[in-house]
Amino acid sequence: MKKNIITGKIPKMKIAGRFKKYPLRTRVIPRIEAISPEEFNRIFPHVPERYHFFKTLDESGFDQFSFYYILVYEHKQLGPHTGHSSLLVAAAPCFSVNYSLDTSINGPLRGLSNAIKKVFPNCFSIKALVCGIPMGQGQMGISKSSMDQLKAIAQRMEALAHKIHAPIIAFKDFDQSYDDCLHPLLKKDFLKIDSLPMTRLKLDFANFEEYLKTLSSATRYDFRRKLKKASTAPIESSLVTSLDEKTLDEVYHLYLQAVKTHDMGFEIVPKDFFRLISKNMPQEAKFFLWRINGQLAAFVFCLVSEGVLLDYYLGFDYALAHEYHLYFVKFKEVMNWCLSHGVKTYEMGTTGYEPKRRLNFNFVPVYLYVKIRYRIMRPFLKCLCAILKFENFDPELKRWKKSLK
Repeated sequence: MKKNIITGKIPKMKIAGRFKKYPLRTRVIPRIEAISPEEFNRIFPHVPERYHFFKTLDESGFDQFSFYYILVYEHKQLGPHTGHSSLLVAAAPCFSVNYSLDTSINGPLRGLSNAIKKVFPNCFSIKALVCGIPMGQGQMGISKSSMDQLKAIAQRMEALAHKIHAPIIAFKDFDQSYDDCLHPLLKKDFLKIDSLPMTRLKLDFANFEEYLKTLSSATRYDFRRKLKKASTAPIESSLVTSLDEKTLDEVYHLYLQAVKTHDMGFEIVPKDFFRLISKNMPQEAKFFLWRINGQLAAFVFCLVSEGVLLDYYLGFDYALAHEYHLYFVKFKEVMNWCLSHGVKTYEMGTTGYEPKRRLNFNFVPVYLYVKIRYRIMRPFLKCLCAILKFENFDPELKRWKKSLK
């Protein structure tokens, strides 16, 4: 039996993960509803993706992922005759996925890999257990000063990965605020890899015109030219917090069109996600809609919380979008909404870096910590990660990485 990575000793364990000789115990639940919102949110960061976001993921019927939640409890003996108490001190959302190794590839090589997968569908896939969420920045409810809690999470991930036959264990898209917390993983055979950076803009402007003055003269001229062209179209915009069935069908159709155009797509969100997010997060969920002659031409789904707007998913009727520059229309209207509602940070997520750079978004580094459980395969994984770096397939991303040196 292997030594416990928390104590260095071989523990006596029960199935529930209780350590008789150590005050921490772990528990894995397959659905967030197994605990209360108050208990979970008490120790999780104040971000939009909290209890009710995970509840939506559980209920949406994702084909690609199975979700798990690793909970860490502090177990205390109250007294010789008064029993025990357990306090939730850490929580790590996780998911399993058959990860396609060609995810970072685009351009001609993507066409080649897609052709190969038509004949051998699973040739690039490997099962992974990942801490984080499929569609956003990684977060854990963990005391940054407590290494014991991270060790407990990592140990339970090892056991769960063994149970579900996942050769890869990873912590996905954690920013620099987690560096001290996650650094001990490097001594446990994890590799630290640059992931796709998040994009963020601080809204320190009185109005949109003041923002435009921060752009280069060429970008400012181009932006105004495109907005002038868009003004010739009968564009009708609206903001709703939930979608009727007809609009949901239209939105999902445009979303799928957007998925097809992005080479680096990771997740495909089920239609029920867009339905249930409004039910579970009525205050945070926003749908911006643009119609031309009654036809839905563009949408943006956002989450708004704690002064932050996350521009999560978008879709376009591309024939209309290119003609009337709807990307810039949507950007201006979403920003104006933010400025009028006290939102201080506008986040746009990953990919599409060239226009975001011109719009003065900052690139925020995030990191992937990854380990292959089979020791003999670790040198191969290190070489593969070097070959499949995201910047190898995105010129704008490569330029940004060089600017940091």
